Amino acid sequence: MRRTALLASATLLAALLPLTTAAGASGADEPDPAPVPVDRFEGEIPFASPPAEGLFTWGGDTDDPPALRLAAREDAPEGDQVLTGSYEISGYGGFTHDFAFAEPAHDWSGHRGIRFWWEGRGNGKKIAFEIKDGGANGEASELWTTSFTDDWTGWKLVEIPFTDFTYRTDYQPVGGIDHVLGLTETWGYALTLPVGVKGDFAMDGVELYGRADQSLRAAVTTDAAVYPVREGGAAAVTLTVATTGAAPLDDPVTVAYETAATGTAVPGKDYTPVAGTVTFPAGTPSGATRTVAVRTLADRQAESAETVPLRLTVTGAKPPAETPQVVLDAHGLPYLNAKLPVKKRVADLLSRMSLAEKAGQMTQAERGAITAPGDIAAYGLGSLLSGGGSTPTPNTPEAWAKMIDAFQLRAQATRFQIPLIYGVDAVHGHNNLVGATVMPHNIGIGATRDPALAEQTGAVTAAEVRATGIPWDFAPCLCVTRDERWGRSYEAYGEDPALVQAMETVIQGLQGRASGADLKDDDKVLATAKHFVGDGGTGYGSSTTGTYTIDQGVTEVTRQELEAVHLAPFRTAVDRGVGTVMPSYSSLDIAGDGKGPVKMHARADLLNGVLKDRMGFDGFVISDWAAIDQLPGDYASDVRTSVNAGLDMIMVPYAYKDFHATLLDEVGAGRVAERRIDDAVSRILTRKFELGLFEKPYADTGNASAIGSAGHRNVARKAAAESQVLLKNSGGVLPLKKNQKVYVAGSNADDIGNQTGGWTITWQGASGDITQGTTILEGMRKAGGDVTYSKDASASTDGYDVGVVVVGETPYAEGVGDVGNGNDLELTAADRAAVDKVCAAMRCAVLIVSGRPQLIGDRLGDIDALVASWLPGTEGDGVADVLYGRRPFTGQLPVTWPKSQAQLPINVGDAAYDPQFPYGWGLTTLSRVPEGGSATLKGLAAAAAAAERAGADGVGRALVGKARLLVQQKVGQAVTAAVAKPFADADHLLLTGRYGKAVEQLTAAYRAAS
Repeated sequence: MRRTALLASATLLAALLPLTTAAGASGADEPDPAPVPVDRFEGEIPFASPPAEGLFTWGGDTDDPPALRLAAREDAPEGDQVLTGSYEISGYGGFTHDFAFAEPAHDWSGHRGIRFWWEGRGNGKKIAFEIKDGGANGEASELWTTSFTDDWTGWKLVEIPFTDFTYRTDYQPVGGIDHVLGLTETWGYALTLPVGVKGDFAMDGVELYGRADQSLRAAVTTDAAVYPVREGGAAAVTLTVATTGAAPLDDPVTVAYETAATGTAVPGKDYTPVAGTVTFPAGTPSGATRTVAVRTLADRQAESAETVPLRLTVTGAKPPAETPQVVLDAHGLPYLNAKLPVKKRVADLLSRMSLAEKAGQMTQAERGAITAPGDIAAYGLGSLLSGGGSTPTPNTPEAWAKMIDAFQLRAQATRFQIPLIYGVDAVHGHNNLVGATVMPHNIGIGATRDPALAEQTGAVTAAEVRATGIPWDFAPCLCVTRDERWGRSYEAYGEDPALVQAMETVIQGLQGRASGADLKDDDKVLATAKHFVGDGGTGYGSSTTGTYTIDQGVTEVTRQELEAVHLAPFRTAVDRGVGTVMPSYSSLDIAGDGKGPVKMHARADLLNGVLKDRMGFDGFVISDWAAIDQLPGDYASDVRTSVNAGLDMIMVPYAYKDFHATLLDEVGAGRVAERRIDDAVSRILTRKFELGLFEKPYADTGNASAIGSAGHRNVARKAAAESQVLLKNSGGVLPLKKNQKVYVAGSNADDIGNQTGGWTITWQGASGDITQGTTILEGMRKAGGDVTYSKDASASTDGYDVGVVVVGETPYAEGVGDVGNGNDLELTAADRAAVDKVCAAMRCAVLIVSGRPQLIGDRLGDIDALVASWLPGTEGDGVADVLYGRRPFTGQLPVTWPKSQAQLPINVGDAAYDPQFPYGWGLTTLSRVPEGGSATLKGLAAAAAAAERAGADGVGRALVGKARLLVQQKVGQAVTAAVAKPFADADHLLLTGRYGKAVEQLTAAYRAAS
């Protein structure tokens, strides 16, 4: 009899007999309820993403999601089809079946567990299986997990009792919904497939089976795993009984407790031993609590922290996953004295640490890799991070703070209670947090030419990041982008090192004073200068990373070019007191040094020799994500090479155990000197002390109400407005007038995801309504304009005064966005069609929302006004402000705008320079252009030179600005090579304080246009 027939019979039986709930389960002699099918994979469940019901895939990057399909199989265990798929995962990946958000959750509480058919490959790999419980929907629920091992071949029915599932503390250590696997509101399941192997799978017949067993469905939990207490105080350990389905207990549950002498504290000397039993009688409601007190003793001796395990023996329920530990806080030791100089505190603590503890401080793991929370203390980890999109559930400020506090609590169980330093890529605001203020990407900030505003954006970012418990930001990127085919070019302030240096005021916005005296404040974070050095200069086609074409490639430079272009911004960062530096994935090939291309994570000559010794950098160097894995040689070689090269903390997202063990082995073998370890740990501890983490390890959420506030958004709005670069404005089309009828079209007019770009909520970003903010279209409507919107310009264009077409790119990050890796610099066919239709029908302005210039020259003659909008962030109001004249256009190109891709790379200072628009170009509105010609320019040059000699920088910049406006008016759209080169050179001279020479170059551009 085929299993299909068996299933049909079971389903009929289920219809005739009412399902017995968990609360009603009473005796083992009652027959099990019929299995309840969840997925038959006969086409009844579609491939669809939330909020609809369906199967969907996910992964760490674009290569990680598996490929799924329904396949007809003669050997299908159930029905005619099975779910099959293939995968090759480098980070993480898998698939999910979510139930529809619009419909009630499913009640699984009456069953013993879930089972399914799995076609084994015998590869010995573990496969994680999760269920989604409670909460608002499948993407806002608790995850409960278990796993099975694929150690057979052929079809096998895998049965998993619900009692095997544990709460996923690595994914959502905030506490989720209620920490109870209730099963009365279940939203689906998910499977995480093996990493590092290429394989395929087949699955069939997911169903619920058996009857919920009263003796197995109760669990006892503790409110924490670690209970720090001052010496002489008492710790209160709360025991909670919870049941599957939240039903009252049918049978009593007893918990025998006893302080165990296996900890480091001495009974009778450090604490008073306790023992006893608490009982939860039959009928006790789920969620009931009891408290056990453990009293400590004061002996007035300076001591490191000591532990007291509280052994629990549970009868009638599942015991806690961990033995709770009471921790007597370290006290009386010099390193704990906040009145001592940081240097003395560091020296005292370092002298007490073991080699293993020092290695732990040098180890940074991704929070999602900590599958056993106790590993934080077991390995003495120095840091955790959230990679792009690695967020708590729900993704709220409160959840972030609770998550990080839970990690910090674990660090309190270590001997010296050294706090973690938690890091995140907040590269344009607290961009991983839904509802945070998202600034324009750096390329837009560079377009503002406003160092004071750059500092303000850093200050807003720091305040929002620190308010969620995070003291460390992997920003700013000080790359000098030299080829806009690079997928990270929008992370740069521009192509001119002088412009990058001018915008480094952002470091003070993030950190405060260069001395580090402000780092302990609740609105400051440790900054990171990245990526040292030359990541913006990699040659096209030089990358060896996957399908990347330029990112993580090779930068070929002379020693002079290296110093002038790529090292210069880092000299400024060190002078500004930047706390950490991150090396680049890329390789550096310095002409004449005889080394050839060498990965930056291995370049001791630059990390130790230039950065630390010559520049005097006294912070610590943190590696990039798993970057040491790209070094040649085996893992031991990777570790010793990178540490000896000057890396102080290593970002080993998923390999923290291997790194810790390997580093100890390398030191033991004498291949890494202990003095190198001591130097690294001293640097790390110094920053932790400066941040005030020893005194205040937990989140200070006092400023959380300011996250996404009107004040913060006003800064982002101003930045968005100042970042807009007006490239062309024939006939004064801009600014718009409120009495004009405006036709708005284009893919990026009403898309907050496209507008914010990559590194927004997730690593790669995403199109659509991904966070809170105002789109450009919404901003125009709020500005009071008479606006009609047709995304594809399919609506009639009759009767309008002017058109605004907002086009450009969709989000990407890093090498995924490299030109040649599925990307180019051309507008899409849909965008081109919208531009063509609107601009043929009326006067039009085209806004390009993108991370880099787009090739528009073939349509430039038909476009009346052209604006480089970059990636303006969440505040589309700022774009509307300049469109409607509330603010003037003042932005200038931070990079050269090319005529064709064949010109790339093209940069200010090139001997041959013939772009569409030169570096520094930017028309203005609402300002009177100075009258006159060569005579006026001559006078401006003399005055600018005088201002330069007098050190009157503000006056000098204003004079050069007047000359620039005069020249741009003369040039119009007749930008020739003879005009472009001196014009671009003038802006570089301006940024380096040579105001007289800048006006002289502008005069040359003026004459070339005559």
